[in-house]
Amino acid sequence: MHALFEKQGHIATITMNRPDALNALSPEMICRLVDYWQEVHDDDNIRVAIVTGAGAKSFCSGADLGQLIPLFTGAREPQNEYEERVVKDRGLTGIGILRDFDTVKPVVAAVNGFAVAGGTEMLQGTDIRVAADHARFGLQEVKWAIFPGGGSTVRLPRQIPYCRAMEILITGDLISAQEAFDVGLINKVVPAANLMEAAMEYAEKLAKNGPIAVQA
Repeated sequence: MHALFEKQGHIATITMNRPDALNALSPEMICRLVDYWQEVHDDDNIRVAIVTGAGAKSFCSGADLGQLIPLFTGAREPQNEYEERVVKDRGLTGIGILRDFDTVKPVVAAVNGFAVAGGTEMLQGTDIRVAADHARFGLQEVKWAIFPGGGSTVRLPRQIPYCRAMEILITGDLISAQEAFDVGLINKVVPAANLMEAAMEYAEKLAKNGPIAVQA
């Protein structure tokens, strides 16, 4: 499975599960993320969600262009139910990376490595962000002559100072976890071994608060 879902008490944990592909967004992963975010939204017992990536190298490296471009351009036909879904509804990618979907419940990002392109775009749809000290962030689409379609041209300048947002957007350079903290893109930097513990601490704190007040 390209994404995993686990529920413990009032906390759901979503794990992007393609570590060998740096957790790139495949059609299956996109569809599973869409379904998991909907479950977070609909389940009144879930008060907080944590999203992370499998392995130690990458949170999410963005779209798997090798799979998605041939599908979206019609170069090949869908070969399974996930490919059929993403071709039929092009909006699923935006939902999967939290551009076009509000879970209502707070989402804690546990960034365990590279958050590049769609990984950084998904990050901007979360509420609390904890990163391992080796994590790196960036929007490298400009280096590939493509547009960051996950909302970063709007959201990033709203979330961090304009000049730093533009530097990230139009140079395509990556920044370190410490730099991301310094500009306010993330809340905390921790040693990699402590990442999930730190994310869970935030999630448990939020889950103890009044859910209606938090969701308001």
